[in-house]
Amino acid sequence: MERAAKRQIVEALILAAAEPVSAAKIAVVVPHCTPELVCKLVEELNAEYNEQQRAFEIWEVAGGFQFRTRLAYARYLQQLQAQRPLRLSHAALETLAIVAYRQPATRAEIEHVRGVDVGPILRGLIERKLVRITGHRDVAGRPLLYATTPRFLEVFGLRSLEDLPTLRDLRELSGGNAQRAVPASEGEADLENLEAAATEMLPEAELH
Repeated sequence: MERAAKRQIVEALILAAAEPVSAAKIAVVVPHCTPELVCKLVEELNAEYNEQQRAFEIWEVAGGFQFRTRLAYARYLQQLQAQRPLRLSHAALETLAIVAYRQPATRAEIEHVRGVDVGPILRGLIERKLVRITGHRDVAGRPLLYATTPRFLEVFGLRSLEDLPTLRDLRELSGGNAQRAVPASEGEADLENLEAAATEMLPEAELH
């Protein structure tokens, strides 16, 4: 099978998928193909779309590929929506940011950062499939552990959790205002440091 034909199949599979589809799954369907080749074919498709000035492109999010319209057309697309998209409140975004950086985290740990009860907010995030329960911490009382979901990655356009900005990056982006956001090490931050970074980690999200 010629490369052009494989590229068209990859394009069709991603277009038809209801959620991000991984390179490994695509490679199983496309004859004589590998995940590495799938990634290269996606790059070729995006180069083609860019050259043709198409209104869409393929994003790598949540461990897979997904078609998305370019951000420049967002305000036009919103005018076609019958209902306004649901928005995450400031409190929900802050809670979600803490879960993302500290996961798996218990409710008590999240509340320690925010200083308020987060039970209703966590339930709302679970209902929106942005947060999930991953098990119990092996301590007295066996509290539930919370972590983000693949839907979280999809909504915020992240390939994986490794794409989250480090707290050091957040401080640099904020011009040094979030001084408490600097972790002792690049990989792990003190729980209290998350409070300063939480509101800067995520923009206001629109969930459809």
